[in-house]
Amino acid sequence: MDVLQQYMNKLTGSAPRSAAFRADIPYGEWRSMLAAGFTGRLGGFPEAPAELQPVLLERVACSGYTRERIEITTYDGLRMPLYLLIPEQAVPSPVPAVIAVHGHGYGSREITGLNPDGSDREGEAGLHKDFAVSLVKQGYVVAAPEVLGFGDRRLAEDLAIGEPGRNSCFRLSSALLMTGQTMAGYRIYETMRTLDYLQTRDEVIGERIGIMGISGGGLVAGFTAALDERIRCAVVSGYANTFADSILTRNHCLDNYIPGILLEAEMPDLLGLIAPRGLFLESGDADPLFGPEGTRKALARLQLIYSAAGQNGQVEADFFTGGHEIHGEPAFAWLRRQLAGN
Repeated sequence: MDVLQQYMNKLTGSAPRSAAFRADIPYGEWRSMLAAGFTGRLGGFPEAPAELQPVLLERVACSGYTRERIEITTYDGLRMPLYLLIPEQAVPSPVPAVIAVHGHGYGSREITGLNPDGSDREGEAGLHKDFAVSLVKQGYVVAAPEVLGFGDRRLAEDLAIGEPGRNSCFRLSSALLMTGQTMAGYRIYETMRTLDYLQTRDEVIGERIGIMGISGGGLVAGFTAALDERIRCAVVSGYANTFADSILTRNHCLDNYIPGILLEAEMPDLLGLIAPRGLFLESGDADPLFGPEGTRKALARLQLIYSAAGQNGQVEADFFTGGHEIHGEPAFAWLRRQLAGN
């Protein structure tokens, strides 16, 4: 290993992680301490939410469900489109809901069976595997927000290039960092606003809402569930790991970086804020970005935290044969148990 890499490893490895989980502190006290520190590192959230002001952009009848495109206000002056997939059975009788968060790619259309232009896709589904469609076919209302920096929410300079997969993450993340904010914080808060919107819908059982995300969407899903206790359970695919074994081992998109986070804790501790609510991890054995070795370390740490919260059985994992991708069926079966009635 070269000298510079050794120095950086020592620097990151010696960061204090002063709010890391400790068994000698009552779980609730530890959780409150880390949640406050984590929120501060993200840049904080608005004290009062803006009015949602939802607008219906389109409604399309699909096989077994209806797809709506809706726009809501997240931050004051910032609007976000999302897809709402509503199964037929939710119209006469409300059902649980799942927020589905896409990763890097061409946005919310990529997980809802659509091409970048909104037409029906006939080809391969890619790493996302249209998991929002899979979820609505499980009987959930599904909200698929357009994550900031992707799809319709890119800077004009990136939209003009005409490459659907091109994102605006770097410039947007840079601007946020310069103002003491983070892209992670913005995306987490906007997902909380998606939850606010879901709870206004008659088709949804408001206290039975889960979340699922892949890759960068796994970051958003896991950390939103960590900080918003209204979320009943979370599936984190292709992300749950340690920062040391993933983010710090290679170049990643700037949206992954949270200034000073290692002064607070490692990734498993942050995900441990979800306890005692359910958490399910997906990890492909050939994932080059968030490999299974780091995920197994994270799972072991999470099991300690969940034990302290009195709910060791509430954290599970699916280590599957595959790459950086959604796996699906074990996670869907787990969600059915988590979102079933009491």
